[in-house]
Amino acid sequence: MKRVSLFIPCLVDMVLPHIGESTVALLRHLDCESTYHCEQTCCGLMSFNSGFRNEARRLARHFIRVFENDEWIVSPSGSCVNMVKNRYLELFDDDPVWFARAHDLAPRVYELSQFIVDHLGVEDLGGTRHAKVAYHESCSTLNALGVSAQPKALIRSVRGTELVELTGADICCGFGGTFANSFADVSTALVRQKAQYFLDSGADLLVMCDPGCLLNIQGYLDRHHPGRGAVHLADYLAGSIGDKTQVAT
Repeated sequence: MKRVSLFIPCLVDMVLPHIGESTVALLRHLDCESTYHCEQTCCGLMSFNSGFRNEARRLARHFIRVFENDEWIVSPSGSCVNMVKNRYLELFDDDPVWFARAHDLAPRVYELSQFIVDHLGVEDLGGTRHAKVAYHESCSTLNALGVSAQPKALIRSVRGTELVELTGADICCGFGGTFANSFADVSTALVRQKAQYFLDSGADLLVMCDPGCLLNIQGYLDRHHPGRGAVHLADYLAGSIGDKTQVAT
């Protein structure tokens, strides 16, 4: 059994805990034992994106201290994984000691679908779920991590699931952490467009790998298109293997 350390993002911890539960269910299904460090906090992404570099460095040092002895670290958030794998190196580019510690940690941090497909070599979880779904390419997951084929392979492997093409799949949904607050009009225009592309696709559900995108898109759908759903990949896959309550539609 492989031992995996859970890197749970703030949004999952505080708002979307079912994504964390589904992540554990999937890892258990794959014969991985999950461990959770209670002392983990924000990875620093929000501070980094807001320009508070000293605050981001403080949080990054704490993250490294907590996780640096773990062999494999897995998170259901592409944007948070990108922060640890890539942004920490930028934060500490003038600090050789912490740069070395961040550099040593980076290769052991995985986005969930990346860990399942690339590290475990699994593309079929043996699940069944009858639905027509589309996939939203979260910016950090696609552009920073290069993760796209992995989640789509896992979706296609689910018996009864049809993955349909989504126009503008790689266009930002407008979340961007503090961007949605600082530039609300632009953010709303982007998520309106994303929602329309989803509606035009004919899919029942919009699947994605980033909790921030899910909050943004599901919130817009709830306000303007009630009954139409978005779901995190972890929840969709966990529901397909029957090891998790059928959450998020």
